[in-house]
Amino acid sequence: MRDEALLGTVSELWRYPASSLAGERLDAISVALESIEGDRMFGLVDTLDNEIARPDREAKWHKVPLIRTRLANGRELEIAVPGGDWLSAPGAECDRAVSAHLGFAASIRPFGRENAPSAYAGPLTQARYRKAPIHLLTTASLARLKALHPEGAADPRRFRPNIVVDMAAIEGSFPETEWIGRKLAVGELMLTISEPCRRCGFTIIAQDGFDHDPGILRNLVRHNAHNLGVYCTVDRPARVAVGDTMRFV
Repeated sequence: MRDEALLGTVSELWRYPASSLAGERLDAISVALESIEGDRMFGLVDTLDNEIARPDREAKWHKVPLIRTRLANGRELEIAVPGGDWLSAPGAECDRAVSAHLGFAASIRPFGRENAPSAYAGPLTQARYRKAPIHLLTTASLARLKALHPEGAADPRRFRPNIVVDMAAIEGSFPETEWIGRKLAVGELMLTISEPCRRCGFTIIAQDGFDHDPGILRNLVRHNAHNLGVYCTVDRPARVAVGDTMRFV
């Protein structure tokens, strides 16, 4: 039986066409059982050793989140380095721009042949492990982080959520972290909250509009056991749009 108490309203929706690069903010996303349409189809590798970008672990990758991404015609990746034009990816021109931006030879590659543009016949890369199809974050948790670290920018982009839900702040609480095991309806989408999202060094890296800030992670370690937001599995796929409501089921 559904509890009709409204928890909040979807305020932002994101997908990440290329892992570790900046996300693409959308008005609606299509969620399947295993993934969001167009999410994490490509990776960025160091061409010297074919290792995938890890901004959370190596400083040489810290400029990666400044590279913008978007999907044209549903599945065709385009990227833009700071100050540059949109370029089709993967491809030689795109790789030259990314390599110049990073200061070493790097290449964007599909995670699987089914993700590659029809004309692409180049090398692939290995997909990074992904906890669950959906990462959900509430503005209440962002407000709690801001209260703990008022000088910092508690910007959703630090945390790479798919769904951001606007809900009233709860003093002293990161609310969704307390909902593990519960079921949610987000519009017609049905989710089970599977585990908290344990934060890593990616959260402190500078992006367009905010600076490098170790205090972000320090406060999450101290006050919420490293966590912010939650991972969710999909019980019933659906399209989700900004403005959809979220309720417990």
